[in-house]
Amino acid sequence: MKNRISVKYAFFCGTACCISSILRAQQDVSRMNVLFIMADDMRPELGCYGVDVVKTPNMDRLAASGVLFQNAYCNIPVSGASRASLLTGVYPHYPDRFISFSAYASKDCPEAIPISGWFTRNGYHTISDGKVFHHISDHADSWSEAPYRNHPDGYDVYWAEYNKWELWMNSESGKTINPKTMRGPFCESADVPDTAYDDGKLANRAIRDLKRMKETGKPFFLACGFWKPHLPFNAPKKYWDLYKREEIPLATNRFRPEGLPEQVRNSGEIYAYARVTDTSDIDFQREVKHGYYACLSYVDAQIGKVLDALDELGLSDNTIVVLLGDHGWNLGEHDFIGKHNLMDTSTHVPLIVRVPGMKKGKTKSMVEFVDLYPTLCELCKLPVPAEQLSGQSFAGVFKNLKAKTKDEVYIQWEGGDNAVDRRYSYAEWMKGDVKKASMLFDHQIDRKENKNRVDEKKYKNKVESLSSFIRIKKSSLKK
Repeated sequence: MKNRISVKYAFFCGTACCISSILRAQQDVSRMNVLFIMADDMRPELGCYGVDVVKTPNMDRLAASGVLFQNAYCNIPVSGASRASLLTGVYPHYPDRFISFSAYASKDCPEAIPISGWFTRNGYHTISDGKVFHHISDHADSWSEAPYRNHPDGYDVYWAEYNKWELWMNSESGKTINPKTMRGPFCESADVPDTAYDDGKLANRAIRDLKRMKETGKPFFLACGFWKPHLPFNAPKKYWDLYKREEIPLATNRFRPEGLPEQVRNSGEIYAYARVTDTSDIDFQREVKHGYYACLSYVDAQIGKVLDALDELGLSDNTIVVLLGDHGWNLGEHDFIGKHNLMDTSTHVPLIVRVPGMKKGKTKSMVEFVDLYPTLCELCKLPVPAEQLSGQSFAGVFKNLKAKTKDEVYIQWEGGDNAVDRRYSYAEWMKGDVKKASMLFDHQIDRKENKNRVDEKKYKNKVESLSSFIRIKKSSLKK
């Protein structure tokens, strides 16, 4: 009745343009905006995940106002492929689709409509700021405007060559260059403002875009991809100063797990940088962890600025906020530094989602990245693209934190297939119909995954069950 009276009044006054304005305003108020924040290589090493030594107050306060997912997983532990998969809602498929750091969603799965394109088609103004897809050109035309990066040409195979794209700010850093890759040192502490590095510039850009979106009155989907805590661990000195290196606890399991298959290896990524010698050295691992923590606090501060702007602009009550890390990262566990394996430290991810007017707290419901696309569609009252999505919506969690989602999630890496449930992580490596290797960790008694129990008789049924899940999942994948 109220709508009918408003339209009638506008027509009576002879201002037909007001009718469309009123109807548009009514429609826009009913549609949620989305602020989609990604951080690169960020594992659940945050205060809100119970890591007291880490200083991440802004992500912690977001978690306190939303839902923190304790059992969230990526579908492949490498950035480019993980992003291509989650942004299309399609599983990786070894060796054909989404397998490497340099994956192109538009080339590997050209028929899939990315979430950016789907929201654009459904009336949203969509923006990509920073590192969202790995390649700035990947599905660039799916956004309402051309994707933004501070250095649009500087983020592919040679993105860290010294010092083409101003990754390093200290003159000292230029004195140590890896001659094989021409990259600078793996970390630096520079006495510079936040905006000297890209993430500080990105925060300002995202705030500017939020202000623009506020003025348009149109529902928006703003994706903001921060670079840190990705290597090199370069952050302003004030964030390094938040920590005393000698007080940062090292991993307590700096050894290879008992019975770990040879297919599980350390990442070689850090060796591309300078000042890297023996990664097993305790002092080296302390410096790595100090640098990682400094970058966490730096990116936390930038995320805080964007969240503050959302509040100040009066957009928080009508904006869903998603915060995630694109995969995990090993910080000395099993003497591994980096990602690129099927250990829990590489695949378990932070995921925080705040939906205005709905539940807040922590949930143990199992979710995986391919579930994000259908979830956001449901929360924003959009249909989903037919016969595309691999995941399923977990929107029910925002009404009931104990809502049942799924029993297992599915992860792949270099021909290995991994099934994870609330207690176990099982992986196997097949060659045709022959199982070449497998591993099972029981998180109830071995949270840190120090012993492969796949050959213990008491786990036989669980191994068969999870192996069957993997076979069924693989057979259902579309190439």
